[in-house]
Amino acid sequence: MSIPLWVEAIGVGAGFLGVIAWLPQIRKVWVEGKHEGISLPTFALVSASLSLWLIYGLVIKSVAMTLANVAALSCIIAIIVGVVRLRGAE
Repeated sequence: MSIPLWVEAIGVGAGFLGVIAWLPQIRKVWVEGKHEGISLPTFALVSASLSLWLIYGLVIKSVAMTLANVAALSCIIAIIVGVVRLRGAE
């Protein structure tokens, strides 16, 4: 099964928007040094979900789904690492 290019383009656009949505959280943690209100269990669950979506994207050979989930997972991991670093410094 081959996914049409226009369908992959929609997926890339959706993935790009999804990644942009995490940038304020990354800024809050890494630039402002604030971690209040960030739930590590929630972010761990989101990372597990994204990991499964990544595997799914690889299995169905969807470039858009694979790229979007790698990028989103990278953002979530950056937030988790930043929060753990900040909370360990307290």
